[in-house]
Amino acid sequence: MKLTAKLVDIGTREVLMHIEDSRNIGVLPGDRVQIINEATGISVAAFIDTTPTLLPQGTIGIYQVTNTRLRIVDGVSVEVRKAERPITLDYIKKKMDGEHLSKDETHAIIRDVVSDNLSPAELTAYITACYINGMDMDEVEHLTRAMVDTGERLTFHSHPIVDKHSIGGVPGNKISLLVVPIIAASGLKIPKTSSRAITGAGGTADLMEVLAPVDFSAGEVQRMTDKIGGVIVWGGATNIAPADDKIIIQEYPFRIDARGQMLASVMAKKYAVGADLVVIDIPVGAHTKVATVQEGRKMAREFIDLGERLHMQVECAITYGDSPVGRSIGPNLEVMEALRILEGGEIPGSLLQKSLAIAGISLEMSGKAAKGMGAQMASEILKKGDALKKFLQIIEIQGGDPKIKSDDIEPGKHRFVVNAPVSGYVIEMNNKSLISLARTAGAPHDRGAGILLHAKKGSRVEKGAPIFTIFADRSWRLQKAIEEGRQLMPVLVEGMLLDRVPREETRWG
Repeated sequence: MKLTAKLVDIGTREVLMHIEDSRNIGVLPGDRVQIINEATGISVAAFIDTTPTLLPQGTIGIYQVTNTRLRIVDGVSVEVRKAERPITLDYIKKKMDGEHLSKDETHAIIRDVVSDNLSPAELTAYITACYINGMDMDEVEHLTRAMVDTGERLTFHSHPIVDKHSIGGVPGNKISLLVVPIIAASGLKIPKTSSRAITGAGGTADLMEVLAPVDFSAGEVQRMTDKIGGVIVWGGATNIAPADDKIIIQEYPFRIDARGQMLASVMAKKYAVGADLVVIDIPVGAHTKVATVQEGRKMAREFIDLGERLHMQVECAITYGDSPVGRSIGPNLEVMEALRILEGGEIPGSLLQKSLAIAGISLEMSGKAAKGMGAQMASEILKKGDALKKFLQIIEIQGGDPKIKSDDIEPGKHRFVVNAPVSGYVIEMNNKSLISLARTAGAPHDRGAGILLHAKKGSRVEKGAPIFTIFADRSWRLQKAIEEGRQLMPVLVEGMLLDRVPREETRWG
């Protein structure tokens, strides 16, 4: 069928057809059609939406992403035909039935993911099938390699290349802001690609963006790393393992993180940046992604196994995750805290200790430090001011202000202090509740929003003393956070009244 093209500025891989035209071709909303540019012969498959009124019969709306390859202009005639369903849907159905996918089948699925040849519903079916039926290590390796092969890669001439990653789940885990400059200051290269927060209050990319731009191409990441030794950038802008970001978007509504896909997601990005040595931080605790040390060790073995398959040396650090790292949650607050440590000022124990431990493992793996001496070497780099100097260089090369100081960064102007209702010890800090509270206050989108902890688990507080302060950039968000905090009770002090159950009124006589 020949239809007149109308360009529509919508950024998806779709077309809009009059409902009668779609019936004539024999397609329904969500089906695929083939559009052919008759002048060039270029053919593109796209999903269809239908309308009875927005377009006249005989016209097809070509969305922006569809036209990036089709390259037509308004008003030209195009040939539109029903398109065949991709063979990868059979592979996804195979996984839904609990069968294992081959290397070629997995690569075909990921190629279609990157090319937007699968609809969100079809991609969600693949993700859900992997979540429910699991993946063996062969499938995980196939998925990892497919993610790398369908994106860009970095190639460095000097080695080793170092990288680190935390599987997340702990609020305030800002250690990359310390670990990256320590490692780079030692003379090693660390091209750190990071994520934005999906369910958390601030991903590493969100934090770094307080100080400098984080959107760079793969070539720019390589150039900057070669020049000064390290960067902290957003992985989603690099086209490194691009399928990963598309998968994450579909996982988000369900709050799922399938084990096999998580392993592939982490290791694909490390493999693609050319990492030789990788340290994986696995926080464990009741309110984290990994509940027990035993489960953490099992995951560590999987990371190490996958690393060996990819010819990368991997070590895992199983860390305490039942309490936030440091005392701050939320972009500005976390950046202030990290900068203070680099400047030699305020030193919260958990943030400093964890950062030195992770950096120390990297230094030992590379041979820069003797076994058991890595944390001490990392501490010396920090104390001499070399890490701060390197961090300011990273900020500058990424387009930020190299003269920035911790005192230049401010939390949200609206705040509410939560005081201890009784005297006693802090006996519990619920990570999920603290993250939820910080997000309700506006983090990570509102950079000044978040939580500052005045007391941590095991600390003694007196009645009326501050436990934590909620910050927000907007007053209405602060009010919502206060209301949510009363329900969640994210911090518990021994002896606190948890609930009040009134007696039922009884009439006498």
